[in-house]
Amino acid sequence: MSDSRIATARLGANGPEVGVQGLGCMGMSFAYGPSDADESRATLERALELGVTLFDTADAYGAGENEKFLSPFFRAHRDELVIATKFALAIHPDDPTKRIIRNDTPYIRQCIEASLKRLDVEAIDLYYMHRRDVTVPIEETVGVMADLVREGKVKHLGLSEVTARELRDACAVHPIAAVQSEWSLFSRDIEANVVPAARDLGVTLVPYSPLGRGFLTGSFAKAEDLTTGDFRRQQPRYTGENAAANAALLDPIRKVAESHGATLGQIALAWVQQRASVHGLPIVPIPGTRRPGRVEENAAATRIVLSKDELALLEPIAGHVSGDRYADMSFASAGRE
Repeated sequence: MSDSRIATARLGANGPEVGVQGLGCMGMSFAYGPSDADESRATLERALELGVTLFDTADAYGAGENEKFLSPFFRAHRDELVIATKFALAIHPDDPTKRIIRNDTPYIRQCIEASLKRLDVEAIDLYYMHRRDVTVPIEETVGVMADLVREGKVKHLGLSEVTARELRDACAVHPIAAVQSEWSLFSRDIEANVVPAARDLGVTLVPYSPLGRGFLTGSFAKAEDLTTGDFRRQQPRYTGENAAANAALLDPIRKVAESHGATLGQIALAWVQQRASVHGLPIVPIPGTRRPGRVEENAAATRIVLSKDELALLEPIAGHVSGDRYADMSFASAGRE
């Protein structure tokens, strides 16, 4: 493929300019089964060569291990990239296998110091509230995050899985550069309220899982295809009758891919990238991979333009998806809209 760098987009009204596609780094050390550290490091380097400059992690990914893994790469290229990490998912005090959501001030303060230490940087470029603790006013949480900006520990703020109302309330306290939510051919609920609010407020959308956690690439057809320990084995969409029904939904994507000489994943990504022109706001999806060849494939998708007829063919897919995004949908914003 050509080594020409991908186009760029800005995070928020006054945030940094980044490649129009970022890289989700979670799978390099968490959630998707065994990984090869050398191959993951090569993936990071290749992504940067291609103009991918937004690198996404979180303190919850491997209990901080993902941040530690990424730290040497971030330090080596500190002026060339944008570091995004998150807080809010804490270990349950009575069950270490479960997560709870915390947005309280002491916890945020604890998290920022721990992330700065693991990443070995003086400031985090984009700091997200990973999930919303509804027992804490959003204004209070963002107020603490704003203090971190004033203290020089954080440069820009982001929110993940919030409603349109929560986003508006947050922006009244401090500018929000980016909202991260699941957005793909399989997950489109944010289009009703969050996307219009982000457009009105000048907030960039950062879609996570734009490839439906790999399902839209055709790389697996059911949970049993995945390695033991892969967290997708617990997600409703990829188990039993849901998996079989959803696999059939790939046929229109396959048809469009054939016409472009592209992969299924490239068409799924091109569809997400094209949401920017459809909805009139900057969009920077963060597909995750740990293979250099795959990041090349993903970056090439930014140059695929789907026709009106192709978009129309793909339009009905989301309405026929079987199963929820998570086994516990309290971790998503959809139920609060």
